[in-house]
Amino acid sequence: MSYTAHENVGLIKVLQFLKAHHSEYLSGEDLSEVLKISRVAVWKHIKKIQALGYEIESKQNLGYRLTKMTDLMLPWEITDGLKTKSIGRKIYYFDTIDSTQSFASTIANNRSEDGTIIISETQDSGKGRLGRNWVSPRGGIWLSVILHPRLDIAKITLVPLVASIALSAAIQKTLDVKTELKWPNDVTLKGKKIAGMIIDASIESSSIESMILGVGINFKVNPTEIEKQIKKKENFYGVATLVSQNNKTKPAKLVQAFLEEFEKILDSLRDGKITKIIKDWTANSSTIGKSVTISTSNGKITGKAVKLDTDGGLIVMQKSKPLKIMVGDVSY
Repeated sequence: MSYTAHENVGLIKVLQFLKAHHSEYLSGEDLSEVLKISRVAVWKHIKKIQALGYEIESKQNLGYRLTKMTDLMLPWEITDGLKTKSIGRKIYYFDTIDSTQSFASTIANNRSEDGTIIISETQDSGKGRLGRNWVSPRGGIWLSVILHPRLDIAKITLVPLVASIALSAAIQKTLDVKTELKWPNDVTLKGKKIAGMIIDASIESSSIESMILGVGINFKVNPTEIEKQIKKKENFYGVATLVSQNNKTKPAKLVQAFLEEFEKILDSLRDGKITKIIKDWTANSSTIGKSVTISTSNGKITGKAVKLDTDGGLIVMQKSKPLKIMVGDVSY
């Protein structure tokens, strides 16, 4: 099952009308007349809306009334009220997919896809950093953002930091939950991972042709089930869920807040406000100031994490000598 807002105009019109009059019943005849579609079409749209997780009460001689919103991250639930200039204005939604990153890569070079979101309820082959698999069960938020950024290539390493700052701010805004940032691109809750980011970029002649930001969020998942699959992997440090199973917050609201924060901070990066970005990341970091061990392709490095460099590299003091690390997994 897949949707875009542009391909379901009739359904969205019926749904919007039900939302606008949620406190009253609307007859099929009224909906037919106002929306200029047949009563049979109204009935078919109502059935489809119900299949998407919305609850609609139907009473003879009265009509239909929307009584409960869906929990699905449908395109129109994200775009409705979204305050961005370009990011998230076009959305491809899937119930399940192999990988949002893989789908994004097939369309990323099309300039009209700048700001496009690919989002799925589950992934069969989710992608993590360094070629790893990302376990993506139902209840999580799995999305990719396609960008054609007017951005200096030297700033590309800062984009995951921008995304993690944006997600942390969105979580605080939406759920009033304080999270921490773990270098290079994890968001944690009480020391356990709740989200991660990856960047895939297409670079030609020293300029960025396209960039795909992948974001995985353990929104409302069972941490134990995920841990069973990954706890034996190197650098595992625990999995957490952002909200409990009885939490009523809709995931689409968090996605919306994240996209707004991400676009705002990405604009700051374009404007050269790197010092502020580094400062904001550091203020929420669980890494800076800690004794760390970093697993790199050249072995393990131990020292004290003292700061981020202007390119996002981690500066580690090792026997009074500063060492910059660009890629690696941190453990405390």
